[in-house]
Amino acid sequence: MAPSHQAKSFKSVRGLLAALTAGLCLLSGLPTANAQAPAKRPPAAPQATPQVAPQAAPQAVPGFWDPRRRPERPDLSRLTVIRFLTETDYPPFNYTGADGNPAGFNVDLARSLCEEIKVTCTVQMRRFETLVDALSSNRGDAIIASMAVSPQLRARVDFTDPYYRVPARFASRKDAVMPEIRPEYLEGKKVGVIAGSAHEAYLKAMFTDAELHPYPNDDAMRAALRKGEVDFIFGDAISLAFWINGTDSGDCCAFSGGPFVESRFFGEGVGIAVRKGNDVLRQALNWALFRVWEKGRYTDLWLRYFSVSPF
Repeated sequence: MAPSHQAKSFKSVRGLLAALTAGLCLLSGLPTANAQAPAKRPPAAPQATPQVAPQAAPQAVPGFWDPRRRPERPDLSRLTVIRFLTETDYPPFNYTGADGNPAGFNVDLARSLCEEIKVTCTVQMRRFETLVDALSSNRGDAIIASMAVSPQLRARVDFTDPYYRVPARFASRKDAVMPEIRPEYLEGKKVGVIAGSAHEAYLKAMFTDAELHPYPNDDAMRAALRKGEVDFIFGDAISLAFWINGTDSGDCCAFSGGPFVESRFFGEGVGIAVRKGNDVLRQALNWALFRVWEKGRYTDLWLRYFSVSPF
């Protein structure tokens, strides 16, 4: 995933949101190929602090839990504290709040999980590249830092079920939005993409008749769309959502078509990492994640941080 730092962003009538969430709970089950997930997290949003915007209308809230497969409550008696490790600067997922304490979507989710399990929760911020070593050396119990599940990381840590993933999407200028995008629809169209990214590989494999225009970075690609030099751009939907809703886009553009989530190209999703073999904690977190989603608290958090849905 084009090191798109996963994404930092997403109250309305809870009943309607719960229905939306349940309807999307199988989103992660869309057609996928065998996982070839990147070892890094998704790219960072193009702003330093989150913009928490009120919702004018219900938006799609992803769900990764099947309401028909309710997990059994595990034995939580052995858990007395969970020491979460998170990243220092990846808004809106992790950042330092105005009071100097850890803040963000991941941090608030971690605290909700601890409330559900009814244990003391601490959150320590560290540089992203030091997190796995810190976990392995018992300086923390779990990593909640937008860490993309990958075969390489699975060899070092165990993961909970995914609690979000970074889809790919097309964006176009507002006067050329397409409600659905298929390969045949983009024949001869100019599509901007980051050179060497998983998104470029996907387009080369699936959108063979599109005219690809590789760019060295997000800024150059997005500028090309603003100027009309390309018809579409294709990339990490979370950072694109922030750009579309931010000042840098100049209100030029919008998403076209829906999300693409093939795990072969875009990873297995984002989970909470625990030390290898720590099934007690992993199962407790999986149970708590389901409960937080079932009660609508996940929906509340998503809508608080993500004003434009990447799904």
